[in-house]
Amino acid sequence: MFDNLSFKLDRAFKTLKGTGKITEINVATTVKEIRRALIDADVNYKVAKEVTDTIKTEALGRDVLISVSPGQLLVKITQEELTKLMGGTKEDISLKGDPNVILISGLQGSGKTTFSGKLAYHLKKQGRQVLLAACDIYRPAAIEQLKTLGEQIGVEVYAEPDNKNALEIASRAVEYAKKNGKKTVIVDTAGRLAVDEQMMNEISELKENLNPSETLFVVDSMTGQDAVNTAKTFDERLNFNGVVLTKLDGDTRGGAAISIRHVVDKPIKFISTGEKMENLDVFYPDRMAQRILGMGDVVSLVERAQQSFDEDEAKRINAKIRKNQFNFEDFLSQIEQIKKMGNLKDLMGMIPGMGKVIKGMDIDDDSFKPIEAIIKSMTPLERENPDVIDGSRRKRIAQGSGRTIQEVNNLMKQFNDMRKLMKQMNKMGGAQRALGNLVPKGGK
Repeated sequence: MFDNLSFKLDRAFKTLKGTGKITEINVATTVKEIRRALIDADVNYKVAKEVTDTIKTEALGRDVLISVSPGQLLVKITQEELTKLMGGTKEDISLKGDPNVILISGLQGSGKTTFSGKLAYHLKKQGRQVLLAACDIYRPAAIEQLKTLGEQIGVEVYAEPDNKNALEIASRAVEYAKKNGKKTVIVDTAGRLAVDEQMMNEISELKENLNPSETLFVVDSMTGQDAVNTAKTFDERLNFNGVVLTKLDGDTRGGAAISIRHVVDKPIKFISTGEKMENLDVFYPDRMAQRILGMGDVVSLVERAQQSFDEDEAKRINAKIRKNQFNFEDFLSQIEQIKKMGNLKDLMGMIPGMGKVIKGMDIDDDSFKPIEAIIKSMTPLERENPDVIDGSRRKRIAQGSGRTIQEVNNLMKQFNDMRKLMKQMNKMGGAQRALGNLVPKGGK
């Protein structure tokens, strides 16, 4: 996410390194590079100029403390201005009404149906009874896709496959929700390949009659400034409450995320990455600014961990660590928990300083596959008692997993080193920190 923009901004700040003080000349040079980086990231030109002019004014108006370099000061000012540009503070969705209705809008292919499933899962985890309403009556298999997602997350889907009237379906879905104790109805609507009058009339009619507590516009962030322009058109007709940016894990330049709030004057409420139902984050402008500037986002990383890790499982693992009984079965369980947190490269990018390290590296969920293949090729006895794995067993495990003997030996060595470290740290109460040692370092 934002790899190229982060790299170019970092390069811009380097022009101030080694400079003892801020001057109009060196700030002008750096600000010019920042503006170029933003425009290259597909940020609206007027927005890029406005924000960099503000950065320049702010930089020239501040004194540099002895303990702070000019480069550090400019990074801080840029972070502040990017945060303001993207909205300043997070804005929650409204859940007023019984049931409350959330209307999902956007173009075809923007990820509306997947987002509807993710939002349902997000609200379900908060303890709300949710109903999904399948009102995309045009796209082939849209209803089946929503039903599949509903089954996956344990949320009921209201659908009338033979009905071609979206308003009737949505209205009956709301009535069904009232009778069955559902507190939230998420209405997945149809999209088109481009803005057209039929689509706008249908979504406008849905909003007028359903009176939703929240109308969200879902936009594919990979479309750059086109996303901003489309959002503007939709807002003129719908006056929606907020924006959802999808596919932020793709090859996106990030311009939509940075400038859409400024142009449309509507908050970004969620960002979506990947296809997993867990891959949905509430949008925090300050955290996003930190990530763009390569500062990481530890708070979001911890929140994802808290949501993904099972508390009972964590207690069980801690007990085994204290008794020096941590084995391959436990480690496999930990890998599954980590994978629930989302895209591995995205997670590593949340760690301060890691963005530069992993730039250009091929890191994805498949990085775990060699380790999983090796562990799953072990017998139950071998997983429970790693000490029984001798040379002949290693050879059999390598053949069964399709990996080399060297890879099996490396995993065994890392695992044994980790167990020794756990034993030492156990006395200090910090054994759990050792779990990070076997996270893939990149590649496959």
